[in-house]
Amino acid sequence: MSQKLFVRLSDEDRAALEKMTRAGTGKARQITRARIVLMADRNQTAFKTQAQIADALGISPTTVCRVCRRFAEQGREAALVERPRPGQKPKITGEVEARLVTLACSNPPEGKSRWTVRLLRDELVRLEVIPDISHVAVHQVLKKTNSSRGA
Repeated sequence: MSQKLFVRLSDEDRAALEKMTRAGTGKARQITRARIVLMADRNQTAFKTQAQIADALGISPTTVCRVCRRFAEQGREAALVERPRPGQKPKITGEVEARLVTLACSNPPEGKSRWTVRLLRDELVRLEVIPDISHVAVHQVLKKTNSSRGA
């Protein structure tokens, strides 16, 4: 991992990255990436090697290499922003959650004293809010939103 880092920051880039790291209000991964780029800057007199940066930040040297390469090839924004991860998109969107909570807060069907997670699941499918959902997923959404079917 002794590959040379050729990150050269402009004054504008350095100011933006320093502001981001000082404020500390961004995402932790973005702040770590900003620190990587700042430490690897060849325009400063005391730039660090990959191994030194990795040790200082408690991360893998591979991560340092990857971030610096992305900065050099694609620019500041590409180096800081996390790329989308592969995988299936979540079935339960914010709209589905909102409809579920609204339904759970409404009056239960006739002949029932309260909503159960299975009744809620069946009603969501019947109303075509979502094509298919398990009662466990309904329970998890209600638990996450602190919704109580009995209240």
